[in-house]
Amino acid sequence: MLELASLGAKVLHIRSVEAAGKHNMPLRVLSSFSPDDGTLISFEESDMPSNVVSGIAFNRDECLIEVKGVPSGTQYIAKILKLFAENGIEIDMINQVNHNFEKIDYAFTVHLNDYLQALDLVTEQKAQLSAQHVSGSTTVAKVSAVGMGMKSHSGVASLFFDALAQENINVVLVSTSEIKISVLIDEKYLELAVRALHKAFLTENR
Repeated sequence: MLELASLGAKVLHIRSVEAAGKHNMPLRVLSSFSPDDGTLISFEESDMPSNVVSGIAFNRDECLIEVKGVPSGTQYIAKILKLFAENGIEIDMINQVNHNFEKIDYAFTVHLNDYLQALDLVTEQKAQLSAQHVSGSTTVAKVSAVGMGMKSHSGVASLFFDALAQENINVVLVSTSEIKISVLIDEKYLELAVRALHKAFLTENR
């Protein structure tokens, strides 16, 4: 639930989930439109079965910044990250493409609220970074699959990307953890991607 909340599921506020986890307090999510028992969120016993994927989350407030043709060397990405940190800008996803160990292309995602400032900062530092090109895009979105079952099931990533490939949805960036796969895609394909992933993993969970 902490992963889902941080990825934009918008069911529970992330601080409420953190507080409940810290004090080992169960949470029950109820609907004001339905009298049922809702969903109980608590720590599971290790021998309890888990769905491979518990939920699909998405976030439309992601923006992409690309810094291309930077000379090889850790000092350059360190400069970029320090620049963002000094201005209170949080980075979500990071990717780099190395061209024969000579030039590197960096890609970052930041929140929509920080996009213009982040793009201006990197553009101003283009010469100091020895970058060949700086660009950005606001027409992207992040979609994620989250589930404790990912830790013990192989083939989750294969199913995830196959579902997107079936709909001809290209991926810009990828980020993973033990229980999460996130991708950045063109925003116009977001609803299609969410439906495709729901269909793929709903069938798998059954």
